[in-house]
Amino acid sequence: MLQRYIVLINFTEKGMKNIKNLPKRIQAARKAIEKAGGKFVDWNLIMGLYDSVAIVELPNDNDVAKVILGTGKDGFIETTTLKAFSEDEANKLISQIS
Repeated sequence: MLQRYIVLINFTEKGMKNIKNLPKRIQAARKAIEKAGGKFVDWNLIMGLYDSVAIVELPNDNDVAKVILGTGKDGFIETTTLKAFSEDEANKLISQIS
């Protein structure tokens, strides 16, 4: 079962100087996620504290860490990764609270 993660992304100065290559970097991330047995669910350019957000699904925390570290190693982005729980998963957790 794949687990869902929200990846908040900021472009570094290097990333901004090379912004025209962003579509290629997104495709490379998509391929890395699929190679790790995951799914690239969505990506959006956003306004506010972060520059973009990606929603990905991967088998476990180790796999997401490897993909994020591999994607970020070139210095174009900085990320904050959040593990996400679906409504059903949250309801199951809540039902187990005594």
